[in-house]
Amino acid sequence: MISSRGLFRQKARNLHATAVILLERHGGEVPDTMAELVALPGVARTAATVVLSNGFGLNEGVVVDTHVHRLARRLRFTRHDDVRKIEQDLMRLFPRDRWLDVADLLIFHGRRVCVARRPRCEDCAIEPLCPSSQEAGRTDKR
Repeated sequence: MISSRGLFRQKARNLHATAVILLERHGGEVPDTMAELVALPGVARTAATVVLSNGFGLNEGVVVDTHVHRLARRLRFTRHDDVRKIEQDLMRLFPRDRWLDVADLLIFHGRRVCVARRPRCEDCAIEPLCPSSQEAGRTDKR
């Protein structure tokens, strides 16, 4: 299932090691703390945040994937390139109970409208408010 993705051998090793740890140390249950999740092989803060927010309903951070990273910079929510600093900026800007929604909305928008190479500003509902679009001299053509 993971062979079509990059680094599949390392990911397979991490999945196996994680499964063993979950069985031996956590009784077969996925832990519900950031510290325990990031201690698992191959689990970084972003993946742990996804598990905590979607799996347990805990808002421990804002998921910063490639789409959130790109849109946070385009919308001037942050000036940083470091994922952790971007997350901190987003956590300061939005109320904790909306962190999951913020990430989900930015991911959705980044996949469908504000794509990496050719953002579809003409189809964007927030284009008139977007600093990047305004700087590029794009205008709302609707």
